[in-house]
Amino acid sequence: MRTLKRNSGFSLIEVMVVLLIIGIMASMVAPQILGNQEEAQLKKAAVDIQQLESALEMYKLRNNRFPTTEQGLDALVNAPTIDPIPRNYPDGGFIKRLPEDPWGNPYALISPGELGAVDLFSNGPDGEPGTDDDIGNWNINDYLN
Repeated sequence: MRTLKRNSGFSLIEVMVVLLIIGIMASMVAPQILGNQEEAQLKKAAVDIQQLESALEMYKLRNNRFPTTEQGLDALVNAPTIDPIPRNYPDGGFIKRLPEDPWGNPYALISPGELGAVDLFSNGPDGEPGTDDDIGNWNINDYLN
């Protein structure tokens, strides 16, 4: 008597159907994940700006003025060597180190500011200053809500 040996495994059609289902699921999930990453980056920049703004307020409370544009945000980490030199600078600075924005660029300071006492901002995702995607202390509430 002859016995038939059945091959166990998946046919090409079954594998193709599974791949099609996985592809459909990935196409529905991927845009949501990518959208959340962009939103998270915008919120991180807004939170960083809030924290830097708080450190700038502490600087002003101790020195009766904000650091100048030339002194920049580095004045929060290291005592400025450019006039006006602060008289009341804490050991270790006001913050340990300056963060970079989520796109790898430094935050910028304009003091005195054009939109407020100081303008503190990130150039946003495009990295270009003066564009609509800039995130600054003048519009961070748009990103924190």
